[in-house]
Amino acid sequence: MRAQSTVSSAQQEDERQFEAALRPTRLEDFAGQPHAREQLAIAIEAAKHRGEAMDHVLLCGPPGLGKTTLAGIIAQELGVTLDQTAGPVLQKKLDLTGILSSVRARQVFFIDEIHRLLPDIEEILYAALEDFRLDILIGTGPGARTHSLPLPRFTAVGATTRQGLLSAPLRSRFGIVLRLDPYDEETLASIVQRSAGLLEIGIDRDAAREIARRGRGTPRIANRLLRRVRDYAQVRADGRIDFAVAEAALNLLKVDRHGLDEIDQKIVITIASKYGGGPVGLSTIAASIDEQADTIEEVYEPYLMQLGFLDRTPRGRVATDRAFEYFQIPRRQRLVGAQNSLF
Repeated sequence: MRAQSTVSSAQQEDERQFEAALRPTRLEDFAGQPHAREQLAIAIEAAKHRGEAMDHVLLCGPPGLGKTTLAGIIAQELGVTLDQTAGPVLQKKLDLTGILSSVRARQVFFIDEIHRLLPDIEEILYAALEDFRLDILIGTGPGARTHSLPLPRFTAVGATTRQGLLSAPLRSRFGIVLRLDPYDEETLASIVQRSAGLLEIGIDRDAAREIARRGRGTPRIANRLLRRVRDYAQVRADGRIDFAVAEAALNLLKVDRHGLDEIDQKIVITIASKYGGGPVGLSTIAASIDEQADTIEEVYEPYLMQLGFLDRTPRGRVATDRAFEYFQIPRRQRLVGAQNSLF
């Protein structure tokens, strides 16, 4: 188990370094999301013109669409430093007060997964975001008192994949709220070509389109697929990625024309075939395919629902007619046992 954990950690770090190397550092190089880019361009220019800290920004959307990248771009465009943390990392009040006490004027402070902040830590953030004040409780019991430390005006950038889990008081303290949407195929193909250029890989436009088509509208996924296709091209071809090479590599990876990988396919086929199309409970699906329930709900289900392969109902998950047609599964009478598998 220890060796497996070490390998997994090393792979994750390798992936992070790979993603960081491909991230644009300027707003003009950031592809897609025109509405968000326009709003940020205006806010950044206005803040620089006034010589003030930019208003706080909340970035919402599925994983891999560029929220972390935009936080870095905001800091770069403003010409200030970027400090970052994540909601799950902040377990004690002291964790956040330590960071905020060293914040500098106009600095960008990025909080990833901000919806996972603990309630008592979130309360500290209220005063910091709105009044630029850090309230520290000194002592305990009847003799306890609150000491307030003034903070320089800074820019907080929060990122969340679950905007609905943010409390109303926290959400209201962000002056700019931007929703990032999945990318269209044309924009994603341009991102793949740009990444290939940075990695010094020769790639045809048709090949970039094929990778983009299977990239689930997400730059992070498309870039990871590019990396795997690059490996295939170097080992099985002449190093250049054309359409045939891209198609062969992606088929080998079991990523189909909709971008569905092996787990996506297992989820739909399990519901449609094993449980007659549902409804079936999330925990039952998780046990059937040996995957975590929250991973299915947060990572796989949203895309399957976007494609129209899956529906959530009060009684459980249901495979749609489109899912039966796409996977060529004949409809049959739902298993009696599936009626008892709703939780």
